[in-house]
Amino acid sequence: MLLSLLKILLFFAVILSIAVGLNTLSATSDGVRLVLNGTEYTLGPIQAVVALAALMVAAWVFFKLLGMVWAFLRFIMGDETAINRYFARSRREKGIEALSQGLLAVAAGEGKQAQDLASRAAKYLDDPRATRLLAAQAAEVAGDDAKAEAVYREMLEDDRTRFVGVRGLMKQKLAKGDTHTALQLAQKAYALKPRHAEIQNTLLELSTREGDWKGARGVLKDKRKQGELPQDVHIRRDAVLALQEARDVLTQGSSISAREAAISAAKASPDLIPAVVLAARTYVLQKDPRNAERLLEKAWSVRPHPDLAEAYAAIVPDETPAQRLRRFEALMKKNPDDEETRLLRAELLLANEDFPGARRALGDLAETHPTTRSLAIMAAVERGEGSDDAAVRAWLVKAMGASRGPQWVCDKCENVMEDWAPVCSNCGGFDTLSWREPAQTRAAHSPAGTELLPLLIGSPRPAEKPAESPAPAGPSQASSGQIPTQHQAPEVSVVADVKPGMVPRESDFLGEPSRTITDPEPAETRAAPAQPAPEPAGPAAPQPQPVPKTSRPRALSEVLADDVLADDVVSTPIPPDVEPAGDARYPPGQPAIWHKPPVIDGDTPVRPDVEPIDTTPETR
Repeated sequence: MLLSLLKILLFFAVILSIAVGLNTLSATSDGVRLVLNGTEYTLGPIQAVVALAALMVAAWVFFKLLGMVWAFLRFIMGDETAINRYFARSRREKGIEALSQGLLAVAAGEGKQAQDLASRAAKYLDDPRATRLLAAQAAEVAGDDAKAEAVYREMLEDDRTRFVGVRGLMKQKLAKGDTHTALQLAQKAYALKPRHAEIQNTLLELSTREGDWKGARGVLKDKRKQGELPQDVHIRRDAVLALQEARDVLTQGSSISAREAAISAAKASPDLIPAVVLAARTYVLQKDPRNAERLLEKAWSVRPHPDLAEAYAAIVPDETPAQRLRRFEALMKKNPDDEETRLLRAELLLANEDFPGARRALGDLAETHPTTRSLAIMAAVERGEGSDDAAVRAWLVKAMGASRGPQWVCDKCENVMEDWAPVCSNCGGFDTLSWREPAQTRAAHSPAGTELLPLLIGSPRPAEKPAESPAPAGPSQASSGQIPTQHQAPEVSVVADVKPGMVPRESDFLGEPSRTITDPEPAETRAAPAQPAPEPAGPAAPQPQPVPKTSRPRALSEVLADDVLADDVVSTPIPPDVEPAGDARYPPGQPAIWHKPPVIDGDTPVRPDVEPIDTTPETR
């Protein structure tokens, strides 16, 4: 406002001065007289004004020419002039154009073109902050990690670009898998900008990977103070970190500190099963079983888990099954209708040999939600109640293809882990494991296919019947709707075809020739032994057929229940007066040799169809 008023006053002053001057000139009758070099010039008023204006223009032109000459001289001497400013302005425009085109090339993924434009921008622009950043990003897009790392190190020299340089180097180390160096760089970047969300998350992740639980808890606390983390999420994650810190302290031998950390973690998150188990075990080590039971019972009411039952059993490890069943009633009544409680009760009743009670406790879980655990319990119940082996095998075969039930599954990548851990071993996610059944159940597969199920399950052993003529073939089981099964011939005791006083051999029981020490010739080239004379004609009776030796691989059900499938093994009856030779003397698959005990009185009987051993030393 004041400046405008001054301008108006100055304008009026100039106009007034001009008016006064013109008035003075018009009042002068003689005009203006000029004397130059002895010559007098007289100018009228108008002529004087024109001459004054021409003089002023000439002076202005003179000074302009003089300034141009002086600027040219300064340009020659290297000083900054208008010419320099003109060329600098042109270079800056070219640099800005190259910088903008380079940023577009980086965004488009054209690494080589971006590098060329970054070099052009660095040539025309005197601004290393922008040109170095473009050069580093262009090198990353082009895959030149060494160039990018060198540029990021140059950015560390300037305080204004130090954070960007540290962050870029951190990402370079993460891409190479050097998490230890990346953690140190993340800590430096976090010190420069504590509120940077990306650096906070990266530092938290790297701290959990490297086992720096104390540092991770500090970052988590800062995130909560800055309002970037909800209260419930902070409590849960802090409990997880406190649990891992307690484990490390317990490993170092400080049980008191571990107990305090585990108890605080269990109180902060009662559904964190590993924290509750660790706290209960520390109570047991401190001879405080009552608090351990109370803590486990509280956790069982929130979420039943097998690890809780295992820790509850470890409180009194030397109790009888009946005592354990009575003590576990306090735990199971906290959540009686849960599936885990029903399975636990069935297992305790099995240990107490109450098989009907175990069946009642299990209920219909084997049908509504069949898992390996529930089906194995049903197999044990059938076995304990004395059911047929085929029924036990049927439950075991079902268990081989059933779901394993709830497991520790990562909510981020669906990875299944055997034990709980704060970090997923597959994707590295923090606190992503939950106790549930995986979406795609990873069931144990049997080496035998579905077509071998009849052989695995088998059928009840038929009762012995008197020998009678074979019955005509009836309709097949497939036509009657039953599962076809393959039956082996019933085992029949074979009587050795040996004369009195002779030593029986394995071939006498199997009905086939056998190779012995006295007969090194292969059995295929030897003559068949003499057949006994035919008996007089009479009613034909069925002759017992020898049971052949079969070599078959063991099925998976045999591995699960060796005692159940032990009846399938075919063994040759051995006379009581025969001593079997050791298996170590003969390779597997070679027929064994039966040795008769030494005879005290009389000569050793020799078979008439066996050539005696020649003990005379051979002359070479």
